[in-house]
Amino acid sequence: MYPKLSDIIGIINKKFPFRLSEEWDNSGLQLGEPAAEIRKIMVALDPLPSVIDEAISLDCQLLVTHHPLIFKPLYKITGLNTTGMIIIKAVRNGLALLAMHTNYDIADDGLNDLLANRIGLTRTSPLKVNKQADLAKLVVYVPADHLDDVRTAMFPFAQSSDNYQNCSFASPGEGTFLPLAGAIPAIGTVGRLETVAEQRLELLIHRDKLPNAIKRLLKVHPYQEPAFDCYPLLQESNSTGLGRIGNLEVPAVLKDIALTIGRKLGVPSLRLTGDPSRIVQKIALCSGSGASLLHEAVHAGADMLLTGDIKYHEAREAEAMNIALLDAGHFYTERLMVDAVMLFLHDAIKATGHNTELFGATTEHDPFLNVAVT
Repeated sequence: MYPKLSDIIGIINKKFPFRLSEEWDNSGLQLGEPAAEIRKIMVALDPLPSVIDEAISLDCQLLVTHHPLIFKPLYKITGLNTTGMIIIKAVRNGLALLAMHTNYDIADDGLNDLLANRIGLTRTSPLKVNKQADLAKLVVYVPADHLDDVRTAMFPFAQSSDNYQNCSFASPGEGTFLPLAGAIPAIGTVGRLETVAEQRLELLIHRDKLPNAIKRLLKVHPYQEPAFDCYPLLQESNSTGLGRIGNLEVPAVLKDIALTIGRKLGVPSLRLTGDPSRIVQKIALCSGSGASLLHEAVHAGADMLLTGDIKYHEAREAEAMNIALLDAGHFYTERLMVDAVMLFLHDAIKATGHNTELFGATTEHDPFLNVAVT
């Protein structure tokens, strides 16, 4: 039994919510029919023409990439440019395109956490907090003998943490109501005041999930018109953001840790600023192109910032601010997402009872070549 494209989107959105994406980004489904059956999936960093051809040759119905094919609105689609050619070829061959970009950068267990784990950082946190998810408290009054059914139905919407889920609170009380003409009461009769033993059920729910949570509540609650309240909270859930900052278990010399990171990422060459003999323990990082987080890294007390695409003047600024920079390349700080996303999709799809074959693209490589000058 194969999943639909909409099922795959839901699986990704649950773990790496697209609402986390930066405003300028275009993560999510780029091309495809949500009802389409997905038997084979390819995962890649970029939607390159060679990757499209490889996915089609393997009869894939979905290509999941980190970088989106479409960043800005398209006013025409023709075969006169690369983007248009890719779209036309994908449509002709039934290949859907989906991007996991800044939502995957920002989310817990996403690309920056993956990079931090790969290089051995501990006690990590977001380098630049840019999103704090608002929570609401949903309170609903339920007949005591229906509490378990309603609570179980609402658990999928309840806020969870790394260590706890299915959190709620219930307290007993007494509800009264007088059914009027035209009412169809689940309990009692029209024209007679009823007193019912009820439970006040409370759950914390992300505000984005409230509409669907309320729809579900109205469907499972035994009353014709359930009584419920939604309270906005000043308390905020865990912060999310770009980059990560953490610590090495043991301090290391800058040159040594740079070489260790290079080996762990498979980088053929590195660019490094700062005294190679300085001691490094607190490291900030941002996969891809993250030199814009230099000031955040300095403010957080980092000894080094690991990223890619570092420019000359950014390196000079880092020298002046006494923070080391390690440029491991855009490609090599992000390419590790391919295996991770494949494993995530394999396990998550299997957990739903579906079967889908997954492939990692083999035709993409770093566009930059290292040329030795002798």
